[in-house]
Amino acid sequence: MEETDRPATRAWVLHPDIKSDRNRRAAAPALDEAVALAAALPSLEVFGATVVSLPKVQPGYLFGSGKIEELNQQFKAEEIELVLVDGHLSPVQQRNLEKDWGVKILDRTGLILEIFSDRARTREGVLQVEMAALSYQRTRLVRAWTHLERQRGGLGFVGGPGETQIEADRRAIDEQLVRLRRQLDKVVKTRELHRKARAKVPFPIVALVGYTNAGKSTLFNRVTGAEVFAKDMLFATLDPTMRRLNLPSGEEIILSDTVGFISDLPTELVASFRATLEEVLDADLIVHVRDISHEQTEEQSEDVHTILQSLGVAETAPMIEVWNKVDRLDDEQADAVRTQAERTEDIFAISAITGEGLDTLLDAISLKLRPDHMIEVLTLPFSAGKARAWLFAQGVVEADVQTDEGYQMTVKWTQIQKDRYARV
Repeated sequence: MEETDRPATRAWVLHPDIKSDRNRRAAAPALDEAVALAAALPSLEVFGATVVSLPKVQPGYLFGSGKIEELNQQFKAEEIELVLVDGHLSPVQQRNLEKDWGVKILDRTGLILEIFSDRARTREGVLQVEMAALSYQRTRLVRAWTHLERQRGGLGFVGGPGETQIEADRRAIDEQLVRLRRQLDKVVKTRELHRKARAKVPFPIVALVGYTNAGKSTLFNRVTGAEVFAKDMLFATLDPTMRRLNLPSGEEIILSDTVGFISDLPTELVASFRATLEEVLDADLIVHVRDISHEQTEEQSEDVHTILQSLGVAETAPMIEVWNKVDRLDDEQADAVRTQAERTEDIFAISAITGEGLDTLLDAISLKLRPDHMIEVLTLPFSAGKARAWLFAQGVVEADVQTDEGYQMTVKWTQIQKDRYARV
């Protein structure tokens, strides 16, 4: 039977809500995200999901004995084959739970690695995934590494050849890592040549970044006419995709769609995918796309900024923020979001699905890439208190002199700010 014809693995998702963890996330949204992660793998079918409240972590099992037995009965009744634990499991905890429940266990890191393996398309992406997976597996002797000999089909964590191998040979893993590093070095050198070639092209690079499933690929497809894999699914895009784009102003840019960020992304994966995010490092402008309809949009935004800071670009590269998916809000919420974006520099409310706000966004990208500050002198009557207050709030006032007729104000502003001032 073909691999694609295999029945889906029956899975159950658990989110441990550990009360003693100061950094713990809100349980319900965290569980929803974990289920969405699982749904990103076509080989899985999620039959249930549970938040498990824990006062503290039990060293050998994570959960207490009573909860383990309760869950065991539930898994047997539902004929569950794989349990996804939305958190970190030590090798000992993983082995003990697999033994007690008689199912395969995958923690958050293992699941994300599986998704990355399924999504990777470029040679570098595949190599980065394999290296990260080997490093992860090296600490887990119950995991196999023979999946690296296969051309497709995931990492072997959730099924396929090698899943019954009891103990991975560490020396073989180390040898495999050396071989992969050599291959990666060659690929990276090739990419360096491509980067140097691109540097000779006088087109600025604009990188789309954002939390996974924020709508970056949909926006990319809408404005470039490309057919990047875009689906309501976490990590739908993994490898950066670049396209040349003619802006309405006539200028040409290179637009890059990148892998989505996610909270609690394993640190080894952030390091492994630094090269995958190199277009962000080289970008002349970063466009941070947010799903403004998501209940955790603020937390997601913080996660994105944290990762950008770790990459060293958060404080140096110019950035604009795009509040996507306004079409998913009710009329009152959508109007409030549009108003707030209108009043704030470098924030734009759009819908990549309907096309709302895209012309304004593309004009803003064009202006942002130009030497953009102008100094002008404005004369405002005493009655223009609102407009004067707006100028001060924007921080564009260089000088403010009161005259008999009103105020003579020297401002240093961008074209975008000037356009918005005209609408105040």
